[in-house]
Amino acid sequence: MNSSKHDQHSTERRSNVFTSPHGFTAGIEGPACDAQGNLYAVNYEREGTIGRVTPEGECSVFLELPEGSIANGIRFMQDGSMLMADYTGHNILKADLETREITVHAHEAGMNQPNDICIMANDIVFASDPNWSNDTGQIWRITPDGSITLLEKDMGTTNGIEVSPTEDVLYVNESVQRTIWAYDLDRDGQISNKRLFKQFEDFGMDGMRCDVDGNLYVTRFGKGTIVVLSPQGEMLEEILLTGKNCTNLTFGGPDGCTVYVTIADQGNVEMFEAKRPGRCRALLSK
Repeated sequence: MNSSKHDQHSTERRSNVFTSPHGFTAGIEGPACDAQGNLYAVNYEREGTIGRVTPEGECSVFLELPEGSIANGIRFMQDGSMLMADYTGHNILKADLETREITVHAHEAGMNQPNDICIMANDIVFASDPNWSNDTGQIWRITPDGSITLLEKDMGTTNGIEVSPTEDVLYVNESVQRTIWAYDLDRDGQISNKRLFKQFEDFGMDGMRCDVDGNLYVTRFGKGTIVVLSPQGEMLEEILLTGKNCTNLTFGGPDGCTVYVTIADQGNVEMFEAKRPGRCRALLSK
């Protein structure tokens, strides 16, 4: 078990505020960048929207979701389609960025609320599925044809989820339990060999992303920091944010090294420069 109290790290670096406070609601989440460098995040101006932020920081409503739908995690498929975890509708929604048409990619009534999602290069998707009322959670796999399989149940409050750059590890965190689990992952999206990757003694966690070297960037919700963990679970760095309730992050920018962080208590996006590009940015160029 890796315990945070023995890690040597610093919080010397700080983020910069990227978008104006409270342009997004407190439900801001799901940041993801397209191949053109535009950033997308949920709940711009009001619940049930997808906001688009240009590289210059100009914000606008890009999508209005179907009535009753509110999104959380966002990821992009290899053809450029946007996938969104619709937690109120128990759906994974798909949007065409050109036509802005929204369809249901997958639906599962047995989901608590699909929360964060991650994706492999073959478009297999994994969704965390927390039940906040009783501190439990599940993991689902969604294949490109929209078929859904329950991979694990009776977990803690599953939240952030990410695939390693070599696509042989799946990371899932449990917010209330303050744990990150790692699984062996095969090309068909099967998981095995569950093991404890990291446990924190305080504060929660939300979204996570890997860089191309396999370092895991973790939002420390309530603490207002991003922690960078090595593939061995060692803390490499901690970046201090302006807001406290960081919900998720993604990589973008011309070189893939700009990290955008969604902040619930500020209703905006902060940013900082990473040392290496993000895996999610590298996927867009494949």
